[in-house]
Amino acid sequence: MLPAIDFCIHQAKLKESNDYGFKASFNPTHPGKPGNPFGWWVSPWHFGLNKGPIVLMIENYRSDMLWRLMRNCSYIKLGLQRAGFTGGWLAEISNVLK
Repeated sequence: MLPAIDFCIHQAKLKESNDYGFKASFNPTHPGKPGNPFGWWVSPWHFGLNKGPIVLMIENYRSDMLWRLMRNCSYIKLGLQRAGFTGGWLAEISNVLK
């Protein structure tokens, strides 16, 4: 997570001339409009929707709190199992319960 934030700030420069934080989205494989200071396509719009998840991802990276909360939520576990998911941490839980 932190290397991605470092890239967005220092290499992609997505924070420059933007009072609201990072630009909403970008695509470094598309050249964008001629004269674009970024050198690739960068969204001209600002969306508040993507700011909350950034904060949550940073906290999860730091403390693993969100993953722990999710893994301990019986509704999420049951929903994932009913949807057919079986691997990863769900398999670990199933092995412990056996």
